[in-house]
Amino acid sequence: MIELHTWTTPNGYKVSITLEELGLPYTVVPVDIGAGEQHRPEFLALSPNNKIPAIVDTDGPGGARLSLFESGAILLYLAEKTGKLLPKEPLGRYRVIEWLMFQMGGVGPMLGQAHHFRQYAPEPVPYAIQRYTQEAQRLYRVIDQRLSGREYIADELSIADFAIFPWLRSWERQGVELEQYPHVQRWLAALDVRPAVQRGLAVLSERASPAPLTDAQKAALFGTQR
Repeated sequence: MIELHTWTTPNGYKVSITLEELGLPYTVVPVDIGAGEQHRPEFLALSPNNKIPAIVDTDGPGGARLSLFESGAILLYLAEKTGKLLPKEPLGRYRVIEWLMFQMGGVGPMLGQAHHFRQYAPEPVPYAIQRYTQEAQRLYRVIDQRLSGREYIADELSIADFAIFPWLRSWERQGVELEQYPHVQRWLAALDVRPAVQRGLAVLSERASPAPLTDAQKAALFGTQR
């Protein structure tokens, strides 16, 4: 059984969607980052960088207990554990890893900053809004070009798709007009109707607060996610 320590953010959804797609049994441990639960000692023991998600696999390599933080590392582990969503042959494998790293190093940080400065900064910072909005639009162009003529990011459905997908669901808050990226639009629509994706996005939906977010919650949600 896998424990998923998570909250309702793009990085959390990356793992819950992947677990659902792989059909792995798991339990969810809520970590309310708006309430500061990511700073609790028991969570820091799993994720010393105080970021969600983290997992605990009681049946890790060799039957040993394994805990992991950083969503990219978790996706790689789950794919290798099951032999799914990551090709075994080297060329296909490294193509998936390449685009996974693209999400970790570019899509997450830059779209997170665009979201933060456009929606949640205490006061408008025109330079930051322009910088991160333009970078968001550039990243969408890269992904749109990649999806031209192919169904998925790395040709076959993979963890690269599930790493990128949750971040692009909030395009309107990132200063992006989705109709300008028709291949991204088609790809998002195709993933969004997958039953496993819908189940992954529903994780903790009942725990999402309907009240307006505080400044601390906004910063926690969109400040430095990868």
